[in-house]
Amino acid sequence: YRGFILVLTFLFYTAYHLSRKPISIVKSQLHQNCSFVVKPADLNVTDNVTWCDWAPFDQDNYQNLFGILDNCFLVAYAIGMFFSGMFGERLPLRYYLTAGMLSSGLFTALFGLGFYWNIHSLWYYCFMQAMNGLVQTTGWPAVVACVGNWFGKGKRGFIMGVWNSHTSVGNILGSLIAGAFVSSAWGMSFIVPGIIIGTTGVICFFFLVERPEDVNCSLPQHHESSEREPLLGNSPSSEEIFSNHTSVQATEEHAEAISFWGALRIPGVVEFSLCLLFAKLVSYTFLYWLPLYIANVAHFDPKGAGDMSTLFDVGGIVGGIVAGVISDYSGGRATTCCVMLIVAAPMLFLYNRIGQNGVPTTIGMLLLCGALVNGPYALITTAVSADLVPSTPLCLRTHFLFLHSAKKTFSPTQRSPPPPLIYQQLVTTEPLNLLTLGLSFCAGNPRVSERELQSTVHCDGNYRWNWIDSCCPGWSLRRSVDGVVMLQGREGSKRSEVLAAQLNITPAAKNQPTASKP
Repeated sequence: YRGFILVLTFLFYTAYHLSRKPISIVKSQLHQNCSFVVKPADLNVTDNVTWCDWAPFDQDNYQNLFGILDNCFLVAYAIGMFFSGMFGERLPLRYYLTAGMLSSGLFTALFGLGFYWNIHSLWYYCFMQAMNGLVQTTGWPAVVACVGNWFGKGKRGFIMGVWNSHTSVGNILGSLIAGAFVSSAWGMSFIVPGIIIGTTGVICFFFLVERPEDVNCSLPQHHESSEREPLLGNSPSSEEIFSNHTSVQATEEHAEAISFWGALRIPGVVEFSLCLLFAKLVSYTFLYWLPLYIANVAHFDPKGAGDMSTLFDVGGIVGGIVAGVISDYSGGRATTCCVMLIVAAPMLFLYNRIGQNGVPTTIGMLLLCGALVNGPYALITTAVSADLVPSTPLCLRTHFLFLHSAKKTFSPTQRSPPPPLIYQQLVTTEPLNLLTLGLSFCAGNPRVSERELQSTVHCDGNYRWNWIDSCCPGWSLRRSVDGVVMLQGREGSKRSEVLAAQLNITPAAKNQPTASKP
């Protein structure tokens, strides 16, 4: 079942990203230099430069119009993500994902049908982009929750690194599918991905199993004896205190979701959010503008530019897996992100300078930059988000809130207006400024990671101490006089036993003498 769920959720989010990608491929077809296009003999036009462009993108301000299209999707996505966690935690995940994928397929296909219906209204395409952005938010919180239900901590960095390649695989497939139709009938570049994601929605409805208990399977062991390393460092005291672990006990008691501000108080959420802000900004810039950048600077045709842009995502797959493996064996998520992003900054600058000096150089630099930028991005959005709070029924909804806070607290500057509008202005003046600005954003990450590394390791260095201290006011971990770590709370012994079982800590007996927390 675990392997089946991993493959199924991989396919689901691959379809989500597959349906997002066509717009970046089609841009270079909606507006191009028509003087290089063979004109039909029966076509009588006076403008040799824009006769083949698709109105309203045949105007001189086409870059602004493309920026508006991207913003319609991203602003709607940012707004929708704010509410997606609340809906996702109250609705069955199977129905939630199914509705999201069917709706996304509908709006993606409707965008492409504008080609066959001969629609030239900017508002039509903006509306379809905005609606697609809203329904696309159903994907990420739901698939992460499903995976969190089925997998314990184990070697989560490696598992999540492989699983998170669905983002890059979706981008690659979306580019190839859109590129196959872009020159002949760009409407099919949207219709085919729309059909694909709609089909996966039907598959989700019939085959997704949300939780192990739904099929009488035992819950995953979230804290195994072999895994004692903390999130961001190692400490002798943590190994002494948590030397003996037992499997998580199932409980029927259902906990309430913590508040938004409670999620923000989890140590590391704010710091990793800032780190993700810059990595995601660069990644999304490449997602939406790399094919157009390659077409303008390297003078590829739309299909060739789309195919070449997939190399960035190929590098991202390798980078995500490598980052996960390194973080598993080093025990340092933040250090891994920090090092990769420090190296990414000069590599972006180098691509800025030599990336167009021949096809081999372009291929090599795109692979390298993709690995260094998307590796930390993949690590933060999967293994780190799963590590910041325990993946137990008590904290299942905290995952929604973490994803919401980590991605959206600072995302008004990450996913909404600034990236498309800023970058489209830079492309119109000097194309290489696109990557120069990306370089400056990436360079800000090491300081954020350093701050996170210094501030979150306290007590014994184990994230379970941090989570209790920050998210459960009134609850505390105490060491008894005989050295046993126990959990104490103000809400009664029964609640204490439930929470203690999920954290693999002995609940403290009433009036039992305890020593101070080490």
